[in-house]
Amino acid sequence: MNLRQVRYFCAVVEAGSATSAADSLHVAPTAISMQLAQLETHLGGELFDRSRRPMELTSLGKYFYPRAKELLSHAGRLDEEARGIASGQRGWLGIGFVRSVSFSVLPAAVRRFRQSCRDVHLDLVETLSEYQPERLRQGRIDVGVARFIGPIEPSPDLDHTVVLDEPLVAAVPLDDPLARQRSVTAAEFSRLPFIHYPKDPRSPFGQQMLTALKLAGGDPHLAHEAIEIHTALALVGAGLGATLVGRSTSKNNRRDVRFIPVKDLDLRTRLVILTRAREDNRLVTLFRDALSKSCGR
Repeated sequence: MNLRQVRYFCAVVEAGSATSAADSLHVAPTAISMQLAQLETHLGGELFDRSRRPMELTSLGKYFYPRAKELLSHAGRLDEEARGIASGQRGWLGIGFVRSVSFSVLPAAVRRFRQSCRDVHLDLVETLSEYQPERLRQGRIDVGVARFIGPIEPSPDLDHTVVLDEPLVAAVPLDDPLARQRSVTAAEFSRLPFIHYPKDPRSPFGQQMLTALKLAGGDPHLAHEAIEIHTALALVGAGLGATLVGRSTSKNNRRDVRFIPVKDLDLRTRLVILTRAREDNRLVTLFRDALSKSCGR
Protein backbone atom coordinates (compact mmCIF):
# COMPACT_ATOMS: atom_id res chain seq x y z
CA MET A 1 0.00 0.00 0.00
CA ASN A 2 1.28 3.45 -0.90
CA LEU A 3 0.01 7.01 -0.62
CA ARG A 4 -0.88 7.22 -4.31
CA GLN A 5 -3.24 4.27 -3.97
CA VAL A 6 -4.82 5.78 -0.86
CA ARG A 7 -5.16 9.18 -2.55
CA TYR A 8 -6.80 7.69 -5.64
CA PHE A 9 -9.21 5.67 -3.52
CA CYS A 10 -10.33 8.76 -1.58
CA ALA A 11 -10.69 10.72 -4.81
CA VAL A 12 -13.02 8.06 -6.24
CA VAL A 13 -15.16 8.08 -3.10
CA GLU A 14 -15.44 11.87 -3.14
CA ALA A 15 -15.96 12.23 -6.89
CA GLY A 16 -18.47 9.39 -7.10
CA SER A 17 -16.77 7.49 -9.91
CA ALA A 18 -13.36 6.57 -11.23
CA THR A 19 -13.91 8.67 -14.36
CA SER A 20 -14.71 11.82 -12.40
CA ALA A 21 -11.77 11.17 -10.06
CA ALA A 22 -9.45 10.79 -13.05
CA ASP A 23 -10.61 14.15 -14.41
CA SER A 24 -9.99 15.91 -11.08
CA LEU A 25 -6.56 14.32 -10.70
CA HIS A 26 -5.63 14.84 -14.38
CA VAL A 27 -4.72 11.20 -14.90
CA ALA A 28 -6.05 8.44 -17.15
CA PRO A 29 -9.01 6.39 -15.82
CA THR A 30 -6.94 3.25 -16.38
CA ALA A 31 -4.35 4.58 -13.88
CA ILE A 32 -7.09 4.95 -11.28
CA SER A 33 -8.42 1.44 -11.92
CA MET A 34 -4.95 -0.11 -11.75
CA GLN A 35 -4.05 1.57 -8.46
CA LEU A 36 -7.40 0.59 -6.91
CA ALA A 37 -6.98 -3.02 -8.03
CA GLN A 38 -3.49 -3.14 -6.48
CA LEU A 39 -4.79 -1.65 -3.25
CA GLU A 40 -7.65 -4.17 -3.02
CA THR A 41 -5.25 -7.03 -3.72
CA HIS A 42 -3.00 -5.81 -0.93
CA LEU A 43 -5.87 -5.46 1.53
CA GLY A 44 -7.40 -8.77 0.55
CA GLY A 45 -10.90 -7.52 -0.22
CA GLU A 46 -12.96 -5.21 -2.41
CA LEU A 47 -13.44 -1.59 -1.37
CA PHE A 48 -16.31 -0.92 -3.79
CA ASP A 49 -19.45 -2.85 -4.68
CA ARG A 50 -19.17 -2.56 -8.46
CA SER A 51 -22.49 -4.34 -9.06
CA ARG A 52 -24.32 -1.13 -8.04
CA ARG A 53 -24.63 2.09 -10.00
CA PRO A 54 -23.27 4.32 -8.78
CA MET A 55 -20.68 2.24 -6.98
CA GLU A 56 -21.05 1.95 -3.22
CA LEU A 57 -18.48 1.27 -0.55
CA THR A 58 -18.31 -2.23 0.86
CA SER A 59 -17.97 -2.81 4.60
CA LEU A 60 -14.21 -2.81 4.12
CA GLY A 61 -14.44 0.44 2.16
CA LYS A 62 -16.54 2.11 4.86
CA TYR A 63 -13.96 1.10 7.45
CA PHE A 64 -11.01 2.15 5.29
CA TYR A 65 -12.20 5.55 4.01
CA PRO A 66 -12.12 7.71 7.20
CA ARG A 67 -8.78 6.23 8.21
CA ALA A 68 -7.40 6.81 4.73
CA LYS A 69 -8.47 10.48 4.95
CA GLU A 70 -6.72 10.79 8.30
CA LEU A 71 -3.57 9.24 6.87
CA LEU A 72 -3.55 11.69 3.95
CA SER A 73 -4.06 14.60 6.33
CA HIS A 74 -1.09 13.51 8.45
CA ALA A 75 1.04 12.97 5.36
CA GLY A 76 0.18 16.42 4.04
CA ARG A 77 1.03 18.06 7.34
CA LEU A 78 4.31 16.13 7.55
CA ASP A 79 5.19 17.19 4.00
CA GLU A 80 4.43 20.86 4.74
CA GLU A 81 6.37 20.93 8.01
CA ALA A 82 9.36 19.03 6.61
CA ARG A 83 9.60 21.35 3.60
CA GLY A 84 9.37 24.36 5.89
CA ILE A 85 12.19 23.07 8.07
CA ALA A 86 14.33 22.24 5.01
CA SER A 87 13.85 25.75 3.60
CA GLY A 88 14.60 27.43 6.91
CA GLN A 89 11.11 28.91 7.17
CA ARG A 90 10.11 26.65 10.05
CA GLY A 91 11.83 24.72 12.83
CA TRP A 92 11.35 21.56 14.86
CA LEU A 93 12.37 20.87 18.44
CA GLY A 94 11.85 17.62 20.31
CA ILE A 95 11.52 17.98 24.08
CA GLY A 96 11.47 15.04 26.47
CA PHE A 97 10.10 15.82 29.92
CA VAL A 98 9.17 14.23 33.22
CA ARG A 99 5.51 14.65 34.07
CA SER A 100 6.12 16.60 37.30
CA VAL A 101 7.19 19.69 35.31
CA SER A 102 3.90 19.79 33.41
CA PHE A 103 2.35 21.35 36.53
CA SER A 104 4.81 24.18 36.88
CA VAL A 105 7.87 25.24 34.89
CA LEU A 106 7.24 23.56 31.51
CA PRO A 107 4.09 25.54 30.51
CA ALA A 108 5.83 28.80 31.43
CA ALA A 109 8.94 27.82 29.46
CA VAL A 110 6.88 26.93 26.38
CA ARG A 111 5.11 30.30 26.53
CA ARG A 112 8.45 32.14 26.77
CA PHE A 113 9.89 30.13 23.90
CA ARG A 114 6.84 30.77 21.73
CA GLN A 115 7.26 34.54 22.05
CA SER A 116 10.38 34.42 19.88
CA CYS A 117 9.85 31.18 17.95
CA ARG A 118 6.20 31.09 16.86
CA ASP A 119 6.81 28.96 13.76
CA VAL A 120 8.79 26.23 15.49
CA HIS A 121 7.00 22.91 15.91
CA LEU A 122 7.43 21.60 19.46
CA ASP A 123 7.23 17.83 19.79
CA LEU A 124 6.64 17.24 23.52
CA VAL A 125 7.47 13.67 24.57
CA GLU A 126 6.74 12.52 28.11
CA THR A 127 9.55 10.24 29.21
CA LEU A 128 11.25 9.30 32.47
CA SER A 129 14.66 10.80 33.24
CA GLU A 130 16.42 7.46 32.85
CA TYR A 131 15.23 7.10 29.24
CA GLN A 132 16.06 10.61 28.06
CA PRO A 133 19.80 10.08 27.33
CA GLU A 134 19.14 7.30 24.82
CA ARG A 135 16.40 9.34 23.15
CA LEU A 136 18.84 12.23 22.79
CA ARG A 137 21.41 9.92 21.23
CA GLN A 138 18.78 8.51 18.86
CA GLY A 139 17.79 12.02 17.76
CA ARG A 140 14.21 11.47 18.98
CA ILE A 141 14.47 14.54 21.23
CA ASP A 142 16.80 17.55 21.29
CA VAL A 143 16.26 18.58 24.92
CA GLY A 144 15.59 16.48 27.98
CA VAL A 145 13.97 17.92 31.09
CA ALA A 146 14.88 15.41 33.79
CA ARG A 147 14.58 15.15 37.57
CA PHE A 148 17.09 13.39 39.81
CA ILE A 149 17.78 12.70 43.46
CA GLY A 150 21.45 12.39 44.34
CA PRO A 151 24.47 12.53 42.05
CA ILE A 152 24.17 12.55 38.28
CA GLU A 153 26.47 10.24 36.36
CA PRO A 154 28.30 12.38 33.77
CA SER A 155 28.24 11.35 30.12
CA PRO A 156 30.92 12.74 27.78
CA ASP A 157 28.45 13.03 24.93
CA LEU A 158 25.78 14.89 26.95
CA ASP A 159 25.63 18.23 28.74
CA HIS A 160 23.82 18.56 32.08
CA THR A 161 22.50 21.95 33.21
CA VAL A 162 20.91 22.17 36.66
CA VAL A 163 18.08 24.74 36.57
CA LEU A 164 16.29 23.98 39.83
CA ASP A 165 17.42 22.56 43.17
CA GLU A 166 14.53 22.18 45.58
CA PRO A 167 13.40 20.17 48.62
CA LEU A 168 10.87 17.39 48.49
CA VAL A 169 7.63 18.12 50.33
CA ALA A 170 4.92 15.85 51.70
CA ALA A 171 1.70 15.38 49.73
CA VAL A 172 -1.05 14.31 52.15
CA PRO A 173 -4.85 13.97 51.81
CA LEU A 174 -6.65 17.23 52.49
CA ASP A 175 -8.91 15.68 55.15
CA ASP A 176 -6.07 14.02 57.08
CA PRO A 177 -5.06 15.60 60.44
CA LEU A 178 -1.51 16.12 59.12
CA ALA A 179 -2.90 18.53 56.53
CA ARG A 180 -3.65 21.02 59.32
CA GLN A 181 0.00 21.21 60.38
CA ARG A 182 2.54 23.73 59.09
CA SER A 183 5.13 20.96 58.76
CA VAL A 184 5.60 17.29 59.61
CA THR A 185 8.45 15.05 60.72
CA ALA A 186 9.47 11.94 58.83
CA ALA A 187 8.02 9.86 61.66
CA GLU A 188 4.67 11.66 61.52
CA PHE A 189 4.58 11.38 57.73
CA SER A 190 5.23 7.63 57.98
CA ARG A 191 1.97 7.09 59.84
CA LEU A 192 0.29 7.28 56.43
CA PRO A 193 0.77 4.51 53.86
CA PHE A 194 3.45 5.48 51.34
CA ILE A 195 2.60 5.76 47.64
CA HIS A 196 5.65 4.86 45.55
CA TYR A 197 6.32 6.24 42.04
CA PRO A 198 7.36 5.90 39.29
CA LYS A 199 6.77 2.21 38.83
CA ASP A 200 9.63 1.46 36.48
CA PRO A 201 12.59 -0.91 36.94
CA ARG A 202 15.08 1.67 35.66
CA SER A 203 14.07 4.46 38.03
CA PRO A 204 15.54 4.59 41.56
CA PHE A 205 13.48 7.69 42.47
CA GLY A 206 10.89 5.97 44.66
CA GLN A 207 13.43 3.84 46.51
CA GLN A 208 15.59 6.90 47.15
CA MET A 209 12.63 8.60 48.83
CA LEU A 210 11.96 5.57 51.03
CA THR A 211 15.61 5.31 52.05
CA ALA A 212 15.77 9.02 52.97
CA LEU A 213 12.62 8.74 55.10
CA LYS A 214 14.12 5.82 57.03
CA LEU A 215 17.38 7.72 57.61
CA ALA A 216 15.33 10.64 58.95
CA GLY A 217 13.65 8.43 61.55
CA GLY A 218 10.57 7.42 59.64
CA ASP A 219 9.27 3.92 59.07
CA PRO A 220 7.32 4.16 55.79
CA HIS A 221 4.92 1.37 54.87
CA LEU A 222 4.67 0.83 51.10
CA ALA A 223 0.98 0.67 50.15
CA HIS A 224 0.66 1.46 46.45
CA GLU A 225 2.86 1.82 43.37
CA ALA A 226 1.92 4.33 40.70
CA ILE A 227 3.32 4.45 37.18
CA GLU A 228 3.69 8.24 37.31
CA ILE A 229 3.24 11.24 39.59
CA HIS A 230 -0.28 12.20 38.43
CA THR A 231 -1.59 8.78 39.46
CA ALA A 232 0.31 8.94 42.75
CA LEU A 233 -1.28 12.31 43.60
CA ALA A 234 -4.71 11.00 42.59
CA LEU A 235 -4.27 8.17 45.08
CA VAL A 236 -3.27 10.71 47.74
CA GLY A 237 -6.36 12.77 46.94
CA ALA A 238 -8.48 9.65 47.33
CA GLY A 239 -7.14 9.24 50.86
CA LEU A 240 -5.14 6.08 50.16
CA GLY A 241 -1.83 7.37 51.46
CA ALA A 242 0.86 10.02 51.07
CA THR A 243 3.93 10.63 48.94
CA LEU A 244 6.76 13.11 48.34
CA VAL A 245 7.06 15.56 45.43
CA GLY A 246 9.35 18.40 44.45
CA ARG A 247 8.22 21.71 45.92
CA SER A 248 7.58 23.28 42.50
CA THR A 249 5.15 20.46 41.70
CA SER A 250 2.81 21.71 44.41
CA LYS A 251 2.05 24.88 42.44
CA ASN A 252 -1.23 24.87 40.49
CA ASN A 253 -1.89 21.33 41.62
CA ARG A 254 -4.74 19.31 43.09
CA ARG A 255 -7.22 20.83 45.54
CA ASP A 256 -7.74 17.57 47.42
CA VAL A 257 -4.07 17.34 48.42
CA ARG A 258 -2.10 19.45 50.90
CA PHE A 259 1.62 20.02 50.36
CA ILE A 260 3.68 20.63 53.50
CA PRO A 261 7.41 20.58 54.37
CA VAL A 262 9.06 17.62 56.07
CA LYS A 263 11.27 19.49 58.52
CA ASP A 264 13.79 16.75 59.34
CA LEU A 265 14.09 15.28 55.85
CA ASP A 266 17.39 16.24 54.20
CA LEU A 267 16.44 15.32 50.68
CA ARG A 268 16.49 17.51 47.58
CA THR A 269 15.69 16.96 43.93
CA ARG A 270 17.30 18.67 40.97
CA LEU A 271 15.71 19.59 37.68
CA VAL A 272 18.27 19.11 34.93
CA ILE A 273 18.33 20.04 31.24
CA LEU A 274 20.00 17.36 29.13
CA THR A 275 21.36 18.21 25.68
CA ARG A 276 23.84 16.70 23.24
CA ALA A 277 27.39 17.92 23.90
CA ARG A 278 29.10 20.18 21.37
CA GLU A 279 25.90 20.69 19.40
CA ASP A 280 25.32 24.17 17.99
CA ASN A 281 21.53 24.48 17.86
CA ARG A 282 19.98 27.91 18.30
CA LEU A 283 16.56 26.48 19.18
CA VAL A 284 18.05 24.30 21.94
CA THR A 285 19.79 27.35 23.41
CA LEU A 286 16.60 29.43 23.29
CA PHE A 287 14.53 26.74 24.98
CA ARG A 288 17.17 26.12 27.63
CA ASP A 289 17.17 29.86 28.41
CA ALA A 290 13.36 29.94 28.55
CA LEU A 291 13.27 27.01 30.97
CA SER A 292 16.02 28.52 33.12
CA LYS A 293 14.09 31.80 33.42
CA SER A 294 10.91 29.92 34.31
CA CYS A 295 12.85 28.28 37.14
CA GLY A 296 14.05 31.65 38.38
CA ARG A 297 17.60 31.30 37.09
